[in-house]
Amino acid sequence: MKHTYTVEGMTCGGCKASVEKHLGELNAVTEVSVNLEKNEATLVTETHVPVTTLQEVLPSKYTISEKNIFKDSQISTKTEETATEPATEKSKLQQLKPLFLIFTFIALIDAAINYPQFEVRALMLDFMGLFFMIFSLFKLFDVKGFATSFSMYDPLAKVVRPYAYVYPFIEVSLGILFLMRVEIPVLLVITLVVLLITTIGVTRALFSKNTIQCACLGTVLDLPMTEATFIENAIMIVMAVVMIFGWI
Repeated sequence: MKHTYTVEGMTCGGCKASVEKHLGELNAVTEVSVNLEKNEATLVTETHVPVTTLQEVLPSKYTISEKNIFKDSQISTKTEETATEPATEKSKLQQLKPLFLIFTFIALIDAAINYPQFEVRALMLDFMGLFFMIFSLFKLFDVKGFATSFSMYDPLAKVVRPYAYVYPFIEVSLGILFLMRVEIPVLLVITLVVLLITTIGVTRALFSKNTIQCACLGTVLDLPMTEATFIENAIMIVMAVVMIFGWI
């Protein structure tokens, strides 16, 4: 069954992530999606969950009330599926547009910095440095909100919450040192460890049924956890491995 509720008290991406996290922890809830602009939370549940139960699991600053209830249709025609699929795909692409644009700009800046030599190792090191610098900037706009979102899927941040607050500063440090070419072997190992931990969490999130906000760009941009997030981390991991083993 699918239920839509009104949630009052949400003011930022961190609030959105917090509501999704707490509601998603209920056993009967299989999927959670929160719309910050509409102040709505949509739940897919195995059984009906009373509003009082939902209110109990939420922090006191949020007030949840039932908006409407409807059951998913068990029978759907192929025509309906075909009609709704393109809209969903378009929506996902629109949401991921900022991520693709940022990667494009990083690549362009990287090329401009290294023109006209285009030495592969230098290109990769500068790309990694720019990646960490730019992505950390978005996280630093709202460190608390980022920490809330990040701790929902990163294995280490779930256990050691302070790590979620320190993570943006780790990225800043890695970015600066990569661009300065300081202790590159050590930086590559740190990068590999940090990104592998996060990628494990991203992979689990992709296989889970809960809708989770990607924290790669903090809470400034509302990005869904998708295959693109996994690919983003995988690219950086591959680059680190290639340079660690001196394959270029």
